[in-house]
Amino acid sequence: MTRKVEIGDILKYKYPENPVFNPAGTAYVYNVAYADKEKNTYKRDVWAVKEDKPFQLTATIDASVAFWNSDSEVILNRKKPEDEKSEDTELFSISIDGGEAKIWAKLPIALGDIKKVSDGVYAATVQIEENDPDAYLDDEETRKKKQDEKKKNLESDYDVYTEVPYWFNGQGVTNGKRNALFIIKATDDTEKAPENRFELKRITAPDYSVYDFEIDGDQVVFAGAKASKIPDFFCDLMAYDLEKDEITALYDKHDVGFEGLFVKDGKAYVFANDFKDHGLNGSAYLYKVEGGELKKIEGYEPTHSRGNSIVGDVALGGGRQARVLKEDEDIILYTLSTIEDHTAISRITLETGKVETILDMPGNIHFFDIVFGRFVLGYTGPDSLPEIYVAYKRDLEPVEIEDQRTYTPSGSKAMLTQVSHHNEEALKDTYVAEPQRIDYESEGLVLHGWVLLPEDFDPAKKYPAVLDIHGGPRCVYSEGFFHEMQVWAAKGFVVMFTNIKGSDGRGDDFADIRGDYGGTDFKNLMDFVDAVLEKYPAIDKDKVCETGGSYGGFMTNWIVTHTDRFCCAASQRSISNWISMSYISDIGPYFGPDQCGAEFGKWFDTDHTEILWKYSPLKYVENAKTPILFLHSDQDYRCPLPEAMQLMQAMTVRGVETRMIVFHGENHELSRSGKPKHRIRRLEEITNWFEQHIQ
Repeated sequence: MTRKVEIGDILKYKYPENPVFNPAGTAYVYNVAYADKEKNTYKRDVWAVKEDKPFQLTATIDASVAFWNSDSEVILNRKKPEDEKSEDTELFSISIDGGEAKIWAKLPIALGDIKKVSDGVYAATVQIEENDPDAYLDDEETRKKKQDEKKKNLESDYDVYTEVPYWFNGQGVTNGKRNALFIIKATDDTEKAPENRFELKRITAPDYSVYDFEIDGDQVVFAGAKASKIPDFFCDLMAYDLEKDEITALYDKHDVGFEGLFVKDGKAYVFANDFKDHGLNGSAYLYKVEGGELKKIEGYEPTHSRGNSIVGDVALGGGRQARVLKEDEDIILYTLSTIEDHTAISRITLETGKVETILDMPGNIHFFDIVFGRFVLGYTGPDSLPEIYVAYKRDLEPVEIEDQRTYTPSGSKAMLTQVSHHNEEALKDTYVAEPQRIDYESEGLVLHGWVLLPEDFDPAKKYPAVLDIHGGPRCVYSEGFFHEMQVWAAKGFVVMFTNIKGSDGRGDDFADIRGDYGGTDFKNLMDFVDAVLEKYPAIDKDKVCETGGSYGGFMTNWIVTHTDRFCCAASQRSISNWISMSYISDIGPYFGPDQCGAEFGKWFDTDHTEILWKYSPLKYVENAKTPILFLHSDQDYRCPLPEAMQLMQAMTVRGVETRMIVFHGENHELSRSGKPKHRIRRLEEITNWFEQHIQ
């Protein structure tokens, strides 16, 4: 007898993250995250793999892989306990050949990314305060004095805002904070204590923020910009020469934004966007940086998106999504790509822009690394949780695709060799609903979606259903395992989900819904529901529930103010008022007006207020009748809490049945990486709401 997927199963799942090869390609390491129910948090162990045999490296420290210091030595970044307020960073060293993790460095900085330049020399990003950029040089007495002064001045009880955005989702208050480039050098005295073993030097100015950096020989190439009081989407490309101790500009016209930086053998390439054609969500073009200019690679067309746009709830941390290598005389970029409804690994010849699809199959490739023709990657399939796999380039046939917007993958999981088995027991003897594809047409578009059917589905019976809408909007659903949907299928619901206009994977024209929110996308969803009901008449049309988060939360709010065809709805981390969202959200000053159709750079012209209100569900609240549950987090700075509060109050005073749950200490990522107990409570609330309203 098979068991059913349960809400609490997320406590059992393991989440592999960030596989990274050593320089020789003879081994790789990765993190495994898992829930700690008692402490209501996640912990991470580090695993290593040699000769395709995984073994656990750490168990006593909560740490993640930082970088390889040699072919056998791995540097780990220890996670500080939540009650530890220090901004110091502790790095540990461990050998994959055996032995315990040992303290390697104690650095008086809030370390971001760190990369090895050469033996004993490292480049890193570090968060600094613009008004105190060299606090890392303070001695213990000075540091303590500053901390005491902060307490005395009550600065811990209030914040000062002078710029926009002044906060950022998942980071808290960011006003006055900059991402600086540092060089970290080991001293000759290896007997020194960890806190004295390294010399730190800030390279960038106090008012400069670094967005990305790469190592090329003795140069650190970085993209960044001088801080501004209002959002600035453009950046420059600079190079720091360690030998000469100087910074030179590679491109400083400050007229494009970079979405990817890749350097190899003195050559630099960027994916850059001026945001004029398709707004802030548009795809970037490929350029070579040469002689202070950007030279467009004419052979490259962004018909699909680089990176992984798939939404899900069974992955926590990330990993590498692109890597540049030298193959023969060509500089090659391997990158994740979102194509239609799945992720693939693409191969781009940077000099010509030629794109080939290398590894392609239904589901979700989360991240990867590659050396010497060998891929290691994290993958989630329709009936499986994420695990670590390997594949070999020699076994893969590159495919040139003329139009990736209409491409269906022909590959299969047989291309992969599974290495890890962290989740083998979690789904053992468990019914997992298989996605059933439904093709339909809507507003002149050929679209498709899926349904998940309850176990032993009987067409002669009647079933309730759930429509689940993804966020973004430039994201996609895939056939990969999705915990919340499997829970609802296990509860007896038919679950339906689709990628409507505005979704990723089919090019910019398809993804661009600026000035059409609640238009084509809304009609696509209603046509999809109609197609599902026609194909599955066993669904009780009077017992169809609806939910979505972020953009899906906006669409939930739009749906309940424009139709009463659903028996109930659950609006998660939503938008109800584009005016307030645009003036409160961390991305609001540009995202709201841009998505509502304002001209780039002219976001707050007076007449734009009417445009923002036109696309606000709150404007149409008089039409609302559907019982609705609001779920929000008080530290969600992407779609701030007032977005739920406004519509909840407006509907409640009009007699609509409402309920609102506010999760303290959570942000926009609640459903994906929130605290375990909060994730369980969230899904219980939604499920109970659905079950209550199908009675």
